[in-house]
Amino acid sequence: AAELAERERTAAPKKEKAAAGDGFTAIRTRLWVSIVFLVLLMYVSMGHMLGLPLPGFLHGTQNALPFAFLQFLLTLPVLYVNRKFYFGGFRALAHRAPNMDSLVAVGSAAAMLYGVIAIFMIGAALGRGDWDTVERYRTNLYFESAAMILTLVTVGKFLEERSKGKTGAAIAKLLDLSPKTATVLRDGEERVIPAEEILTGDVVLLKPGERVPVDGVVLEGSSAVDQSALTGESIPVTKDEGKAVMSASVNMTGFLKIRATRVGQDTTLARIVALVEEASSSKAPISKLADKVSGIFVPAVMAIAVVAGAAWLLAGRSVEDALNACISVLVISCPCALGLATPVAIMVSTGRCAQMGILIKSAEALELLHAADTVVLDKTGTITVGKPSVTDVVECAPGRLLPVAAALEKKSGHPLADAVVRYAADAEPAEVSEFTDVTGKGIRGIIDDRTCYGGSGAYMEELGVDVSAVREQAQRFAEDGKTPLFFACETELLGVIAAADTVKETSAAAVRRMKDDGCEVIMLTGDNETTANAVRRKLDLDRVIADVLPQDKERVVRELQAEGRKVIMVGDGINDSPALARADIGIAIGSGADIAVEEADVVLMKSDLNDVPTAIECSRQTMRNIKQNLFWAFFYNTLGIPLAAGALYPVWGVTLNPMIGAAAMSLSSLFVVTNALRLYRMRCDVPRR
Repeated sequence: AAELAERERTAAPKKEKAAAGDGFTAIRTRLWVSIVFLVLLMYVSMGHMLGLPLPGFLHGTQNALPFAFLQFLLTLPVLYVNRKFYFGGFRALAHRAPNMDSLVAVGSAAAMLYGVIAIFMIGAALGRGDWDTVERYRTNLYFESAAMILTLVTVGKFLEERSKGKTGAAIAKLLDLSPKTATVLRDGEERVIPAEEILTGDVVLLKPGERVPVDGVVLEGSSAVDQSALTGESIPVTKDEGKAVMSASVNMTGFLKIRATRVGQDTTLARIVALVEEASSSKAPISKLADKVSGIFVPAVMAIAVVAGAAWLLAGRSVEDALNACISVLVISCPCALGLATPVAIMVSTGRCAQMGILIKSAEALELLHAADTVVLDKTGTITVGKPSVTDVVECAPGRLLPVAAALEKKSGHPLADAVVRYAADAEPAEVSEFTDVTGKGIRGIIDDRTCYGGSGAYMEELGVDVSAVREQAQRFAEDGKTPLFFACETELLGVIAAADTVKETSAAAVRRMKDDGCEVIMLTGDNETTANAVRRKLDLDRVIADVLPQDKERVVRELQAEGRKVIMVGDGINDSPALARADIGIAIGSGADIAVEEADVVLMKSDLNDVPTAIECSRQTMRNIKQNLFWAFFYNTLGIPLAAGALYPVWGVTLNPMIGAAAMSLSSLFVVTNALRLYRMRCDVPRR
C-alpha cells in the first residue's frame, strides 16, 4: 500500500502536466482558428478600401447579399470556437455580476445580431429595388467587430494559459533530482533497490558522487556534501557522524553510511515539490480593472439600449427604428478599444522589456510589479557572483605560498580549491605526490620531499603549526564573510588565502534604487549569520535572515504577505522555487536553475540585479498607459452612446449615422494603439530623479 501511494504521488505531477498541456493545446487551436478566419473576414470586408482584389460576385451594390452572407459565414467559426465567452458572460450577467466576458459577449453578440438583421434588410430592399437601403446596410455590417473582439481577448487568454503550463514542467524537473535507485543494508547484505522502496530506519550506503535519496543522519564516515541544489550555497558542508543530510544533496568526497529518518513525501525535496504546487495554485487572481468597469458599464449600456428602443416606440416611430436605435447603442459600445487597451500596452511593454533583457511572462506580473513594497533577495548567485574567488592573500613566506597552494588545491575537488587555482594560475607549478583529502579538515601532499598542508586554522594547530602571526587577520576575514585557508610546509606557516563568494558590482546600486522606490529590501540566505551580516553592511540592506532552509524561505514570504505586503522574491536556485511561486511576483536570475526560471513570473536575462528596479519602473509606466487607454476607450463610448440612442433627435433631428459610429469605433482603437506604441520609447533602465 505504501509503495502504491508513493507511485501515485510521483505520477500526480505528470497527470497535472498532461492536463495543463491539453488546456494549452485547446486554447492554441482556438487562437489559430480565430486569427485565420479574422484575417479572411477583414480582407473581404475592408480589402476593397485598400485596393486589394475581390472576386466579381462581391463587387457593387447589386452583389450586397453574397458580400454580407460571406462575412456572416466567415464570422461563424470565430464565434463557435470562442463560445465559452458567451456561456460565461451571459451566465455572469444572469447572476447580476457582469464581468469582462459579459462585455465581450454583449458587444460581439450585438454586432453579430446587427449584421444578421442587415442581411434580411438587404434582401428585402433588393426585392423592392430600394438601392439606397441596400447600400446603407452593405457598408455597415459590423461582423468584423464581433470577430475582432473575440480574437483579441483570446490572445490574452492564450498568453495566460502558456504561463500556467510551465508549472507542471517545473515540478517534473524537481522530481528528477531524486535518484531512482539506492544501496541499502538489509539483513547484513547490500541491496540496490528503487529509491521509493526505502523505509524509515533503513541504512543507506553512499559512495562519492551519488545523490542522497532520503533525509537521514550519518552513522559512519565523513564527507563534503554539496547541498547547493537545496540551500543555494555553493560551498559544500562537511558531514560526519551525527550530522543530518538532506535528500537530493550530493556526496562529494568520502563514503557515508546514513540512517533514513524521512522518506517519500516527508523528505526535504518532496516538501519543496509540495510547496511549489501549493504556492502556484494559491496565487490569488488579481481583480482586473476592466472587470470592475464592466460591472457598471454592461448594465448601464443594456439599460440605455432598452430605454432608447422604448422611447422610439413611445414617440410613434416604427419597430424598425426602435430596434435600430437599440442595437446601435449595443454596437457602438462593442469593446474593441477596450479589448485593445490592455493587451496592446502589455504586448508593447513586454517587447520593450525584452529588449532591455527582462522577460516578463504574464500581464499579472507586469501589473503587480509597481505595487510591490517589499523585495526579498536570495544571496548566492543573486546578490553575489555565485562562485568563490580569492579576495585576500597574506604571505609569511614570499614566493612560496602560491605555488604550494595551487599544487595542493589542483588535486582537490572543493569549490574553494578552484578559486585558489584560478588566482595562482601564473605561479610556477609544483609536483605533488601522495595527495590526501583529510575530510572536514583540509588536504596534504608531498612537494619536494616535504609534507605540505592546507586547510582550516584548527587543522594547522592540530599539526603543530604556529598561526599566531596571521590569527587576527584571519579573524577579520571570517567576520567579513570570507573563508581563510591556511597553508604550511612541515611546521612552517606559508600564509593564508581568503576566499569568498563576492558581491556583484551592480548589487549596491540596485539595492539603493529599490529603496528609493519605497521598497524594504530583505536578504534570505542559507549561509551563516556572520557571512550574511557582512553582506548586509556592504549593501546597507534593511534586514537579513540567515541559516534559512528552503521551506523557511517560502514561510517568510507567506508571513510578509500576511502582514499585507506586496512581495517580490528574487532568486536563482532550486531552493528558491517555493518562495518564487508563493510571492506576488517571482523574479529569477537568468543564469539560475531551470526550475527557478520556469517558476518565476519575470526572468532577468542579463542576471543583473539592477533590472529589478527597472522592471518596477516599466510596470509603473505601463499601468499609467493602460489607464490612459481605458479613458480613451470609454471617452468615445460616452460620446457615441447618447447619439446612437437618439438623445439629440428631439432637439436637432440628429441620429447617429452608422458610418459615423464605425468611424468613432475605429478612431478610439487608433487612439489606444497609438498611445500604447509610445511605450516603445520608454526608458526604465536609469535611476529615478
